[in-house]
Amino acid sequence: MKQTFSEESQRYIQDDEISLVDLAKVLIRRWKSMALVFFIVVLSALAYVLLKERSYEYVSIYQVAEESPGSALETPNSVLAKVNNLYVGLETRKLREEAELESLPFEVTVANPDDTLLIRLDSTASVDDHELVTQMHEALLARMTEDQRERLESHQTALEQQLQSTEAALEAVEQTSTEWGSELTASYAERLAGIQLRLTQLRAGQSVQVSIQSLEPAGTSRSLIMALALVLGGILGIIAAFLSQFVALVRDSLSEET
Repeated sequence: MKQTFSEESQRYIQDDEISLVDLAKVLIRRWKSMALVFFIVVLSALAYVLLKERSYEYVSIYQVAEESPGSALETPNSVLAKVNNLYVGLETRKLREEAELESLPFEVTVANPDDTLLIRLDSTASVDDHELVTQMHEALLARMTEDQRERLESHQTALEQQLQSTEAALEAVEQTSTEWGSELTASYAERLAGIQLRLTQLRAGQSVQVSIQSLEPAGTSRSLIMALALVLGGILGIIAAFLSQFVALVRDSLSEET
């Protein structure tokens, strides 16, 4: 009795085991299903790659005004906050009205690269929308340029007034013959030289580049998409082969019972 039970158990275990040969037979028997799924996935990816409009990255760069080499007249973070909170919204509405669009087909990302006095405008758009991107970037650059120019002129005017008052004080001291006159003269002369140096070091803000197109398209490359499609098509094809085999076995089993 025990031997019979053992033999039956062994037979069931053998029936449940699936060898590599059995797997290969299934793939060979169901190669049409596997090939069909594979080609559907690959052709779908190919159609997507060919029909999808290619987008590029467009970058504009603005350098803020300087009061001395490496020292900004207004911090880049302050300029960045103005652009994000004031200029982008205004210019977006203006461009939408001019182009009669419900929304712009791109966004503008504004950033300050680390350890620089630069403001970077970044947009990703198709070649057909390059003109719109350029208009948007130019408008934002013009806003920054005007604001920086006014700030520079105001700072320059204040320095020139200090220069005039210092020159007048120096002339008055030079006409005196007191004991401390020479010390004041030296002090005013030093202060005068410092103001003149600060005036010569002033640098206006400027646009370094306007809406320059990237060399390579933005986003996932076509070759990578097709490579992923080949891999995915192979995996789904194998799954489809085993699934179709399973369905066929279930159907045969049901027909035998009936």
